[in-house]
Amino acid sequence: MPTAILNGLNFHYERAGDGPPLLFISGTGSDLRVQPNVFASPLAKSFDLLAYDQRGLGRTDKPDAPYTMADYADDAAALMDHVGWDEALVVGVSFGGMVAQELVLRHPGKVKRLVLACTSPGGEGGASFAFHEIEHLKGEERARFLIPISDTRRDAAWAAAHPQDYAAFVAMAAAAPYADEPGHAAGAHRQLEARAGHDTWDRLPQIACPVLIAAGRYDGVALPATQEKLAARIPGAGLKWFEGGHMFMIQDRAAYPAIIEFLKA
Repeated sequence: MPTAILNGLNFHYERAGDGPPLLFISGTGSDLRVQPNVFASPLAKSFDLLAYDQRGLGRTDKPDAPYTMADYADDAAALMDHVGWDEALVVGVSFGGMVAQELVLRHPGKVKRLVLACTSPGGEGGASFAFHEIEHLKGEERARFLIPISDTRRDAAWAAAHPQDYAAFVAMAAAAPYADEPGHAAGAHRQLEARAGHDTWDRLPQIACPVLIAAGRYDGVALPATQEKLAARIPGAGLKWFEGGHMFMIQDRAAYPAIIEFLKA
């Protein structure tokens, strides 16, 4: 498996596909070992796709020390340098969208076109759901709490009317196959700390590359009102709505084609 020493840490990354270079930045707690991952998506068929485990996650180092959003952005830039990319298309999803905002602001020349999916700017523009406030919830308890937030259509009435589907969602959301690994808890905690401090609102007008805001109509993590503010704050940004919640990219079959069309424009 490919690894790289970036900013003093050992990073795990993967690369596949042919086409324009595309950096994919994943969300809270993401681990490339969890399948299916982005390499099973249509992006891998349309681009030279690069994805990685961020600091504190997966097979990347997990130092138990404070992380900042600037650290995450600089990690992404360093990975691009490692593979020899001067610039790339970038897709940032959820927490990855927060990192992508910092990346384009700190390293503007590296981002050719940018998709910000189900994410938030923080500050006056609004923050995504405060995961650091429910860090104590684990397993099925956490899953049951988050299901109606991830997709606001899946409320108590829906759960009662669809018991089998609800049970499947709980089991899927509760799965944590690598939770007992050394450093896992510390790395996850440090990521949530950094996420809680995310705020690009005042700097967003500095973004000059083409930007697409992609959002789910029923997302209770990255709220629809926040997506509208984000799109209005970035000069020339487009906003597309999809039928789904926080996971709209796999809920709405129109999502990936629309994202690919924007990236290849």
